[in-house]
Amino acid sequence: MATGRTHRPATRSRGIPEATVARLPLYLRALTALSERSVPTVSSEELAAAAGVNSAKLRKDFSYLGSYGTRGVGYDVEYLVYQISRELGLTQDWPVVIVGIGNLGAALANYGGFASRGFRVAALIDADPAMAGKPVAGIPVQHTDDLEKIIKDNGVSIGVIATPAGAAQQVCDRLVAAGVTSILNFAPTVLSVPDGVDVRKVDLSIELQILAFHEQRKAGEETAAGDGALPAATTRGDSADQGPDGDVPAVMPA
Repeated sequence: MATGRTHRPATRSRGIPEATVARLPLYLRALTALSERSVPTVSSEELAAAAGVNSAKLRKDFSYLGSYGTRGVGYDVEYLVYQISRELGLTQDWPVVIVGIGNLGAALANYGGFASRGFRVAALIDADPAMAGKPVAGIPVQHTDDLEKIIKDNGVSIGVIATPAGAAQQVCDRLVAAGVTSILNFAPTVLSVPDGVDVRKVDLSIELQILAFHEQRKAGEETAAGDGALPAATTRGDSADQGPDGDVPAVMPA
């Protein structure tokens, strides 16, 4: 079985735009749901609606994959699942380590969706000596003293950081030095990494703050409408909120 240390996805070498890459998991999720319902084909309009994008953008995205639907028939669901899975590197095994096994880290370890999506939790790592050897999701927690050996022994290239903010950069540095080239960061801090290392940040508090902003704006618009005045702010569908390709700018920085 191939591992993430011996093969990398070909999306960058094939010139697929990052915005398209970011939408591929959305298409795959929608297609997987259709596949589970034994739906054989799907139109671009139906799939775009399920993925939350417009159909023109979907067709352009799929053109980068060399995938064109059949007029009057649509796209073959199973073939698209395979194509997108292959482009995302999900047709092979990607061992992952999770560092920081507090409440969030333990929840991630117990998440059942990793295995079905091409990811294997190879190790759980924590700095607390009292955690060493304790099973979480059936996997014994290992101490951070062994981090480098764990990375090497399991051929890990993807690390998940779920530590407190103060420890995240040091953990990141050790992961990178040990050979990890992709990091999913749940710690509420910005990580500094060298060229060639990809970081995706998930900050739930930021997402909630952005939702609070929209809630406040909607409340203000309702108040203004009740007073018979036009709202000063544009709505989310206006071009002022949109990025260069017509998307609302991403709220989760990479």
